[in-house]
Amino acid sequence: MDVLKLFNELKTQFGPKFRFLEDKPDETIDSTLKACWQYASGHPMSAAEAMKYPLSPLDENMIKHLVDLLERRTKDIPLAHLVGRQNFLGIEFLTDGRALIPRKETEILGKKALELSFELAKGKDTIHIMDMCCGSGNLGLAVAHLNQKVKLYASDLSEDAVSLAKDNSHYLNLNNRVQFESGDMFAPFENGKNYEMISLIICNPPYISSAKVKKMNTEIAAHEPALAFDGGMLGFKVIQMLIEKAPVFLEKNGWLIFEVGLGQGKFIIQLCERINKYGKLQTVEDDQGNIRVIMAQKA
Repeated sequence: MDVLKLFNELKTQFGPKFRFLEDKPDETIDSTLKACWQYASGHPMSAAEAMKYPLSPLDENMIKHLVDLLERRTKDIPLAHLVGRQNFLGIEFLTDGRALIPRKETEILGKKALELSFELAKGKDTIHIMDMCCGSGNLGLAVAHLNQKVKLYASDLSEDAVSLAKDNSHYLNLNNRVQFESGDMFAPFENGKNYEMISLIICNPPYISSAKVKKMNTEIAAHEPALAFDGGMLGFKVIQMLIEKAPVFLEKNGWLIFEVGLGQGKFIIQLCERINKYGKLQTVEDDQGNIRVIMAQKA
C-alpha cells in the first residue's frame, strides 16, 4: 500500500469535518490522523506521541478500523478516548471517560510542581506530597515518575477517577510509592498521620462556575465528568476549601500549588492572604500574562 497516498486521501476526506478545542493544542488534523492510524495498527499512543513516529503499512481490516475511528472523531468523541492515551509532561497516560483528560495548559502547574519537588527533596531521602482532586492521577504521578524521592498521597471525590488513577499508577509501575483514596479532598487522610508531614500539595481543582459548566462544548459536556469542572456557583468552592485545609497537612515552609481559571488569580490571592497562614505567595503566568498557578508557602 502507498502509506502517504492513503494518509493524504483521509486528510482530504476527514480534515474539514474535525473540530478542535482551544484547550487541546496538541490535536491537529495530522496528529489526529496519526494517533488513530497508530491505534488501528495496534500501537495506542497520544496525538503528541504519534507525531514522533513514521506511519506503518495497514492491512484491509486495519484501514476499516482507522476509518471507523475517524468517523467517530467527527461526532465529537474525544481523541484521547478513542485511542486511550494522552501525553502529559512527556509521559503517556491512560485516558477514558472516568476522569478529566489532562490538558496541555496544566503542564504549567506540573512543571512548577516538579521544580518545587526537586528543591524540597535536596538533602532528603524521601518527601511526601499530596495531589488533591487527582482525576486520572496525571499531576501527582508525573511528579513521582520524574522524581524518585517522592511518596505520593492522592484523592478524588469520584471513585471512577480514583480507579483510573490506580490504573495509571500500575501502568507507570509506581504502585510502591503511591496511595490513592476516594473521598472529599483531604478527608481520607484526616487520621492525624499526615498532619504537618507534607512538603508539597498539588491541586488542579474544578474552578468553572456551575452555570458555565452547563454551556460547555459538546465534546467536553457529553464525554468528560462534570464533577471535574464544576467549582460551585462562583467557581471558588473547592479552591476555598483547599487553601483553608492545606496548612493542617503542610510542614513548616511546605508549599501549596494549584491551578486557577482565567481572571481568578487576583481574587484567590486575596483569599490566601485573609487566611493568614501563608508566609509567601507567588504566581505563575501563561504566555499571555494570565495568572494560571498560585503558590502559597506555609508560614
